[in-house]
Amino acid sequence: MFTNKTILVTGGTGSWGNELVSQLLEKNPKEIRIFSRNETSQVLMKQKFENHRKLTFIIGDVRDKEAVSEASQRVNYIFHLAALKHVPVCEFQPLEALKTNVMGTQNIIDAAIANNVEKVINISTDKAANPSNFYGFTKAMGEKLIINANVLTNKTKFVCVRGGNVLGTNGSVIHVFKHGIKSKSKIGITDKKMTRFFLTIKDAIKLLFKATYESHGGEIFVMKMPTCKIIDLAQVLIDQYSPDQEVTIEELGIRPGEKLHELLLTEFESHNTIAYDNEYFVILPTIPIEGLMEYYEEFPQVDLDTYSSSDNIISYDEIKIMLKDGGFLE
Repeated sequence: MFTNKTILVTGGTGSWGNELVSQLLEKNPKEIRIFSRNETSQVLMKQKFENHRKLTFIIGDVRDKEAVSEASQRVNYIFHLAALKHVPVCEFQPLEALKTNVMGTQNIIDAAIANNVEKVINISTDKAANPSNFYGFTKAMGEKLIINANVLTNKTKFVCVRGGNVLGTNGSVIHVFKHGIKSKSKIGITDKKMTRFFLTIKDAIKLLFKATYESHGGEIFVMKMPTCKIIDLAQVLIDQYSPDQEVTIEELGIRPGEKLHELLLTEFESHNTIAYDNEYFVILPTIPIEGLMEYYEEFPQVDLDTYSSSDNIISYDEIKIMLKDGGFLE
């Protein structure tokens, strides 16, 4: 699928982008364009990949319609990763989140249609499901724009992939906890009842490729992900990095816009969702998209009301295995 193809990755210098590019290079593309606004991150990524000849680094912002359009010329696939994604930042600077996460996504859509891109894959989040914060609202709007784009053209396919927290990404709770354990023998937890979806970055990208290969266009692929209590995750890290010294756990209280439990699938969405396989649910749109219903007509509707991080919580030992697989336990 990617052999001798040109691929644009927006926000490509982040944790998702680094792993995505690493796995894309194994698929023999013609060129991978990494589009982001952080000069320092681009320099570091160039060094990491030893100035790989297939990588092109482009300084630009998804808010800049002309820059996005120029970067999309002669591109076959776009992976749209660029976003403002820290909940407190988006909560206190909502206009900035709107510009990047909504208007930036529309710029990607316009550029993809104008340049006859084959497929656009938009990376979304569990916070888009029944959003309680501005970040979630912007990502939900981004999903709607991406899905609707399929009725604007018959040349470009647009699809969303919705996932939860990816272990070890920038600002991940893993790094925050490890720093607190090692430097202060103290960590802060929002609420001891809080749960979240988690997945390793390598597994997330593998699932992302699967959705890219098998999607029709117009749907939202929902990753099935392990769920755990944040307090259990913290305890595993404490036992690993401070086995002989007591670590204080301080309960901080929920931040503005934050939930105790996340949803990857809402009660409303479950009526339009099919059980695709053991790794994905697929949410079908409420608007008609040519050929989409026929594409999924053999699949059964899901037999659940919601898909919540409070359900099917993994054990302490299973968390240890997950962290070892992700390279977070020594």
